Amino acid sequence: MIRRIDLRGRAGAPVDYRTAVPRADFDVEAALHVVRPIVDDVRTRGLEAVVELTERFDGVRLADIRVPVEATNDALSALDPAVRAALEESIRRLRTACEADLSDDTVVDVAPGAVVTHRSVPVDRVGLYVPGGLAPLVSTVVMNVVPAQVAGVGSIALATPPTRETGLPDPSVLAACALLGVEEVYAVGGAQAVAMLAHGAGPCQPVNMVVGPGNLYVTAAKRLLRGVVGIDSEAGPSEIAILADESADAAFVAADLLTEAEHGGTSASLLVTDSDVLADDVTAELEKQVAATRHSERVAQALAGEQSAIVLVDDVDQGLDVVNAYASEHLEVHTRDAAAVAARVRNAGAVFIGPWSPVAVGDYCAGSNHVLPTAGCACHSSGLGVDSFLKQMHVVDYTRAALAEVADHVVALAEAEDLPGHGAGVSARFAQQDSQSASSAEEVAQRPSRDQG
Repeated sequence: MIRRIDLRGRAGAPVDYRTAVPRADFDVEAALHVVRPIVDDVRTRGLEAVVELTERFDGVRLADIRVPVEATNDALSALDPAVRAALEESIRRLRTACEADLSDDTVVDVAPGAVVTHRSVPVDRVGLYVPGGLAPLVSTVVMNVVPAQVAGVGSIALATPPTRETGLPDPSVLAACALLGVEEVYAVGGAQAVAMLAHGAGPCQPVNMVVGPGNLYVTAAKRLLRGVVGIDSEAGPSEIAILADESADAAFVAADLLTEAEHGGTSASLLVTDSDVLADDVTAELEKQVAATRHSERVAQALAGEQSAIVLVDDVDQGLDVVNAYASEHLEVHTRDAAAVAARVRNAGAVFIGPWSPVAVGDYCAGSNHVLPTAGCACHSSGLGVDSFLKQMHVVDYTRAALAEVADHVVALAEAEDLPGHGAGVSARFAQQDSQSASSAEEVAQRPSRDQG
C-alpha cells in the first residue's frame, strides 16, 4: 500500500533530502497555457465571460453571479446546530489567536530628531477563494475570513464554485459566510474566479489581493495574475509528514497519515522514523483503517502514490534533516521529548506536537490556520495569517538638525552611485538657507553705523 524509502547509513553523506522523497506531479507552469486564455477572456469581456466559463466548466448557467444575502442567511438558519456550534468555536479560537498577532506602531528614534515609524496598514480590498471539488471546505471560509477581518480589511469578496443542483455554492459554505458577516459572495470557481477578483467583472470590483487554496488551475491563475494582485502562496496538494520514533502510537500515526490522504489521490502522507517495528505496525494499521474509511478508494490512491512513503532513517537527528528539507505543509512530531524535537524544526507550515495534537485539530479549531505553504515552500513562506493582509509602511519624520547631521552622508552615497540629483535633494535645502544667511550678514555689514549717521 505505502512504499518505503531507506535512507539509513546516509547521514552526513552528500545526499539531497529535498529530492530523496518525491512529490506528486503538480506542474503549475504547464497549466499556464490553459489558464491564460481564461484570464484574458475575463479581462476583456468581464461578466459575459465569467457566466460562459462557469457554464462550460461547472455546468451551471448563472442568472446572477452574486449570491443574494437572503440565500446566505437562509443557509445559516438551516444549518445543523452541531455544525454551527463547531464553526462558532473555530471562529472564536482563530480570532483569539489572530488578535494576539496585532501590534501597535513601532516608533524608533534613530538619532535626535530623526524618527522612523514602522506602521502596519491593512490591504483595502481582498478576494478570498474557497474551493469546491471533492468536499465543501466550510472550514476554509473561517481560515480565510477571520485573519482578514482582524487585520482590518475594509472590503472582502468571497468566491466559491456553484453546485449544479441549485446554482448556488454549498449551503454550509454560505452559512459560514453569514455567520462571519461576509455579504459579498460570488458563485464562481476555478481560474475564472481568480480572474474575476483580479480584474473585476459585473458587480465584482477588482481586489488588491487574492488568497486561498485551490486546484492546479486556480493556482496557475494566481501565478499568472501575481503583480496585478498580491497573492498569499501557490497551494499544491495537501501534505503531512510525521517524525516518529518507537514511542509513537502506530494507530494514531496511521490515522493522521490517512487524514491528509483523504483530500485526494495526489495528497502526500510521509512517515519518517528510525523504527522498523513502528514502520511495520503503521503499515498494518493503514491496511485496517483504509478499509474502514468512507473514502477508501482515494485514500488508498494517495497512500500508494509516489508522493507517499515510510522513510527509514538512522535516528531522530537524521529524521529532522529529512523533514526540514522536505518542508511539509503539516508536520507532526511523535517522539520522546517531542516539544524539544519540535523546537529544532525550521521548515514546516504548521507543527503539531505529540499524540494529542493531531493535524485534524489544526484543520478545524486549534486556533491555527490551515491555509499553509505546500510543495516545499515552507522553507521560505508562512501560512495565512493577520500579517498576510497587512502592508508594512515606514513613516519618516526628521527635523532640520537631524537632516543636517546626515546630509553629507547622503551626498557622498549619491555621488558614489552617480545620482547627483539625490544629493541635491538634501543639499539644496541647506544651500538656500545658507545663501539667505550670507545675504543677511552682508546686508548687516553694509548698513551705516550710528556714528556715521
